[in-house]
Amino acid sequence: MEKLQTQLSEINGMQIAQQTEIITPHQLLPEIVGLLTDRIGDEYKAHYFYKNAANWCREKAYFKAATFFEAEAANELVHADLVQKYLVDWNVLPFIPPVKMIPSFTSLIDIVNKAYELEYDLFAAYNVNSTQVFPICLATFDFLQELRIGQRQSVAEYSDLLNAAQLVNVSNNFEVLYFENQYFGG
Repeated sequence: MEKLQTQLSEINGMQIAQQTEIITPHQLLPEIVGLLTDRIGDEYKAHYFYKNAANWCREKAYFKAATFFEAEAANELVHADLVQKYLVDWNVLPFIPPVKMIPSFTSLIDIVNKAYELEYDLFAAYNVNSTQVFPICLATFDFLQELRIGQRQSVAEYSDLLNAAQLVNVSNNFEVLYFENQYFGG
């Protein structure tokens, strides 16, 4: 029995020694966490914007645009999730900032104008953040590349919609309906 007690004490001693040998994983620098937290807020802001745009379009019987903006809203959540997962992968618990916006729309063209501005602002933010993190964290710079590419594509998409809107008389409901059918149709 005494031999068993000695062996048990030795095993417990080894476990304690092994427990103290566990290192703490690295985390992202606080300034990087702050930048990415801001982008999480922007992605949720975009989600709410597009969800409200979809609701407005559905209420006005722009059903193809409503479907388009529903997909945009879902895509923004994917972006927010990507950023949150990146933070968690670096041992940081993400904070989701509150969204402070109540969008109002006057027309389908108004939505496209505001969506372009929203996407361009997010594109600019990801570009600025990329230049800020490049000298201090290449992993984050590399991670942001996917989001920069996506934002560039979104800016181009809304730029195309704005260019197409130049071709219609926005006071003519039939032309705006044609615009919706041509550019938001499936």
